[in-house]
Amino acid sequence: MFTEFVIVARHVREASQAPRRSVVVALRYALAVTNRRFFDNGDTLVELTSDSLLVGELYDWSVLSRCGAVVVFSGTVRDHSEGRHDVTSLAYEAYDEQVVPKCLEIAKEMRDKWPTLGRIALVHRIGELKLGESSVVIVVSAPHRPEAFDAARFGIDALKATVPIWKREQWGDGGDWALGAQHITDVKKLNDVSGS
Repeated sequence: MFTEFVIVARHVREASQAPRRSVVVALRYALAVTNRRFFDNGDTLVELTSDSLLVGELYDWSVLSRCGAVVVFSGTVRDHSEGRHDVTSLAYEAYDEQVVPKCLEIAKEMRDKWPTLGRIALVHRIGELKLGESSVVIVVSAPHRPEAFDAARFGIDALKATVPIWKREQWGDGGDWALGAQHITDVKKLNDVSGS
């Protein structure tokens, strides 16, 4: 299986009137791309990968004897989106060097807001995905369900708002970048979904 990377280089002359020009180059690699890292003594997992997301394994990893709740959120590829009813696949691209640091900021904020959390996993897929495949998984374990639910909700909302990952939709006779894109923001500027 090959993974396609698109490298975009922008060249701007010193003159202020010079237009920006993009050069797009597609490269194919035979090896899967995975950047999996553990933090917080192994209790926080952050990953950007071109491999299929193994939701059950993430759940199993998150179970701790001191935690009575595990919440798993798995975002999957669906057949429609805003204004489009025949989506056939998605392709995700990321600013790789920023994904892990941004996800670590989210995990830190989660632990600050809910200090009793057990394990946290923030995992996102890149490359082309088919209908029904998981594109993102957030897993949170905690002693009780309220903080597990609140932290998981905060985790997915913060990831979508602060991590530089973009999706391109493919449909019947064309494709384009998703219509629901938003500007990347700082995790500290997000509203508290826990209600406190």
